[in-house]
Amino acid sequence: MQQHIEALIFASDSPLTIEEIQVCIKKLLGTELSSVQIQTDIDALVAKYEDEQFSFHIIPIAGGYQFFTKNSYEPTIAEFVKQKLNKKLSTGQLECLSIIAYKHPVSKSDIEQIRGVNCDYAIQKLLEKDLIIISGRSESAGKAILYSVSPYFLNYFGINSTADLPKLKEIEVIEENSIGIPNEVL
Repeated sequence: MQQHIEALIFASDSPLTIEEIQVCIKKLLGTELSSVQIQTDIDALVAKYEDEQFSFHIIPIAGGYQFFTKNSYEPTIAEFVKQKLNKKLSTGQLECLSIIAYKHPVSKSDIEQIRGVNCDYAIQKLLEKDLIIISGRSESAGKAILYSVSPYFLNYFGINSTADLPKLKEIEVIEENSIGIPNEVL
């Protein structure tokens, strides 16, 4: 059964929940597995892929399980993702996405106030790419639409929630270390 669960997690392009595994196994094999049985098999797979011979592992994310590259390969993957994002997202889209990720839920007018420019096009493209979602309406006059990051955003960036995003001080330290010049000097 463990190999079937492994294959399902591997084939899934989003985090796979225990419930989804149960449904698939039942339909495919006619066998009903308890969530405890599935969790036991997943735990064994997690342990298996922690071995250093593998460049990837299974991690719990967004309520399910998914294969990810290990942290020691982060520089390689970061470069790949950077190239991919730069091809697909404009600077304006990245700025809007960053604001939404850190300030969510946030209205378009709040984003425009921070950026200082109109962001209709950027928001439309981010919605089309499923990186953001409409998360409601504000209680203030006008009932502005509010935007938040989507589960796809969390999955794409390999985080469980926006609380996992780096804090401003962490980013400053990274910039300082990569440049070698303290921010006060700049």
